[in-house]
Amino acid sequence: MAPAIPRLFLISNSTMHGGQYLQHCAAELGAFLGRGRRVAFVPYALADHGAYEAKAQPAFGALGCELVSVHRGDPLAAVGAADAVFVGGGNTFRLLDALQRTGLAAAIAARVQAGMPYVGSSAGTNVATLSIRTTNDMPIVQPMTFAALGLVPFQINPHYLDPDPNSKHMGETREQRLREFHEEHGTPVLGLREGCWLVVEGGRATLRGSTNARLFRRGMEPVECAPGADLSFLLAR
Repeated sequence: MAPAIPRLFLISNSTMHGGQYLQHCAAELGAFLGRGRRVAFVPYALADHGAYEAKAQPAFGALGCELVSVHRGDPLAAVGAADAVFVGGGNTFRLLDALQRTGLAAAIAARVQAGMPYVGSSAGTNVATLSIRTTNDMPIVQPMTFAALGLVPFQINPHYLDPDPNSKHMGETREQRLREFHEEHGTPVLGLREGCWLVVEGGRATLRGSTNARLFRRGMEPVECAPGADLSFLLAR
């Protein structure tokens, strides 16, 4: 039997300035998941798993879903019993390290390839891609490999930030760092500004939200992508 087409909801940021947790994407996330879902929550990107679970539960409860953190018991059993998975944000290196050590990386990838919906935010979006080489985070721990879940065949840079023309800061801009990535790798990178997210469903990838994304491809000038843009071509392997 051929694997199902993955269903993915990949969010740049979990909270908009002045808003509540996942409030900016709640309506579309609720439609994506459907009510009555048991959602396995992966809190490993932050150190305090219990506090993170308590923060996320009300947002999913408002969508009619039950959120249960995998740190409460056997994480593999929790994912196996769930209808969907939500991988939260925080430090991407810490998250990937935990996913690899617990066996969740392979388990989640297998279930998603079999049709289970995947929701990621920030670091959780980073690990849905080919690797974590385009994260903004510091390597506070060392995972076994930078290779991630590979649910999409391209890279994402969540929280993509445009240069401030009035800034006197002399460090690299985000665009310069992504161009450095393309000096070594040919994989496209989708820079998701805060306020937008990518929905992969039915074999199509669509940009959603209230802000543009910026697409970087090796040897080409970056391209602005507005909400509603069809980015399905990025799914070609």
